[in-house]
Amino acid sequence: MKQKTVSPAGSRTAPWLVLAAAAGLLDQAAKDTVERMGDDQFPQEPECLKGRVKLHKNHNDGLPFGAFRQYPELVRQVPLAAFWAAFGVFAWLAPKRGHLAEKAGLALVLGGGGSNLYDRLVRGYVVDYFSIQKGRLKKVVLNLGDCCVLAGVLILLASQIADAIRGNR
Repeated sequence: MKQKTVSPAGSRTAPWLVLAAAAGLLDQAAKDTVERMGDDQFPQEPECLKGRVKLHKNHNDGLPFGAFRQYPELVRQVPLAAFWAAFGVFAWLAPKRGHLAEKAGLALVLGGGGSNLYDRLVRGYVVDYFSIQKGRLKKVVLNLGDCCVLAGVLILLASQIADAIRGNR
């Protein structure tokens, strides 16, 4: 009788950790590039983006859209608590088989959220560096970390909706 091999939990966790690290490191690399550039170089519209994206150098010392900036301790603690809550769910879920959408969503949330949390704790503000030049989005300056968090949350939401439709929850 052939013995069934079981893959270790680490082999199920590693790809998601790589995704989270890649998201966070790419965002930090972009932020560092923006921070090294002079304020007089912004805003700019690179020709290769054909006017679809404008580059900025914004320092957000509040929560999204500058909310609660008058409460700096709250601005540090709420994202810290949210990050560790997401990390706890990820740590519980990662070694389990399946749950690919949830793992991908949580990895993106952790990577993007971790990058913004790093900014908040080390720099004292989050570096936002681009806006999409379409309708109301023109007024919103964000970063890759924000996009990763949004994509992760949308993946988690879609997974929950799909499970509810299938009757799994």
